[in-house]
Amino acid sequence: MSETARRPERTRIEVRSIDYVPRAERHGKVWHQGPFWFAGNFVLVTMVTGFIGVSLGLSLGWTLLAIVLGVGFGTFFMAFHANQGPRMGLPQMIQSRAQFGSRGAVLPFAATVFVYVGFIVFDLILATQALQLVLPGGPWFWYPALALLSIAIAVVGHDLLHFVQRWLTYVLLAFFGVFTVWAIVHLGDAAQPVQTGWSLTGFLTMFSVAAGYQISYSVYVSDYSRYLPADTPAGKVIAWTYLGAGGSAIWLMGLGALLADRLEAPDAIGSLVTVGNELFPHFGTALVLVSVPALIGIMSVNAYGAMLTSASAVDGFRRISPGVRTRITGIVVVMILSVVIALVLPEDYLGSFNTFVLLMLYFLIPWTAVNLVDFYFVRRGRYAITEIFRPRGIYGTWPARGLVPYLAGVLAMVPFVVTTAYTGPVAEALGGVDVSFLVGLVVAGGLYLVLSRSLDTAAEERARVRSDEELESLVRQGRTHSPDGFEPLA
Repeated sequence: MSETARRPERTRIEVRSIDYVPRAERHGKVWHQGPFWFAGNFVLVTMVTGFIGVSLGLSLGWTLLAIVLGVGFGTFFMAFHANQGPRMGLPQMIQSRAQFGSRGAVLPFAATVFVYVGFIVFDLILATQALQLVLPGGPWFWYPALALLSIAIAVVGHDLLHFVQRWLTYVLLAFFGVFTVWAIVHLGDAAQPVQTGWSLTGFLTMFSVAAGYQISYSVYVSDYSRYLPADTPAGKVIAWTYLGAGGSAIWLMGLGALLADRLEAPDAIGSLVTVGNELFPHFGTALVLVSVPALIGIMSVNAYGAMLTSASAVDGFRRISPGVRTRITGIVVVMILSVVIALVLPEDYLGSFNTFVLLMLYFLIPWTAVNLVDFYFVRRGRYAITEIFRPRGIYGTWPARGLVPYLAGVLAMVPFVVTTAYTGPVAEALGGVDVSFLVGLVVAGGLYLVLSRSLDTAAEERARVRSDEELESLVRQGRTHSPDGFEPLA
């Protein structure tokens, strides 16, 4: 195949949304997953996450250990989801139809859109606070302005998002590399403002928040690997994603923990300005302003993913036409919703953020367990792509095989959860320790594996062969979908 065929024009607006990416359109380098997810995680919201351990009474050492273990655990799921993109050529969440059905998938879809919108809201708040250091204007001006910039990037789509994230990585490495060395040296011997130490509850909460933060990326990680060639080595996709996302999370959460341990009443903006300006004048301010493009970039990524998930949910009930119009409409609606929520959110958002990340963990753990068990142990990456788009295809509309384990996983976690509004009875008996994520993983993943023993893999394999033939036929005709939505062509 010619180089021209494999590398379509990059300056055009992306035309695909929830549809399959034909092999002839696959492009990109696997190492690009590293900087993409490094920049995606290297935002002020990640640093705020690092404040939580110290605020719960942990020492800096125990907080750092909880961060490393939690990030390492959560990124494992994210990285293995990334491998699904090249294998299937589909966005992340629409793949869930194979486990939850064309309509049943709306349950994890709803939780996923909640995740996207929540992160956009916190990014809007922090980016506005950063800009207000040097520019006039309040939330009513900056929230819509930042939303418009994010919309523009997200509308152009996949390749521009990769380009922006890749070059942001180099800028962030330079600025935060200097700052981190300075902070360690400058604050290393500073007296601690409060006495902190060990707390099992605090340690497991910090672990869970760090893990949940990383697992939240699982819901759209394949959105940015689905254009890679189908023969991209799985180990490289997983490794680059893991290194990029895990490395930046540990770095920035750890930096947040250091600032929280050494400064009184730390906040994301003020801490960077105070410590950075002590290195040389205005460096801290510059550091904060450099963080704004990163926040805009990840808002674009979240808006793009929310659009894909929302379109997938609607398509399960009413056929939609994938393409530019669908993408633009979905992105605009998501950003409007995010701006409205950001305007009504209380100013003290750290407590809200902690609760938000834990809620993500409760709803996403059962989904990731079912999805990964299916991909790696049940169907082993072999799917009939065309059947995923058929409302009444072989994967069903409301299949109990996937929905029962998901709901069972969510319900099994309830007695173990710890939130500001509710603490489960088992968690109370354990002294406020939250181990619900382990329960959700075991119950959802294990039950799905048991129920999948009745799966007719031979029939699915025949459907997969027909699906591959149909895809090739459509590609030869210059189309991805048949007019009636992947119904067999005449």
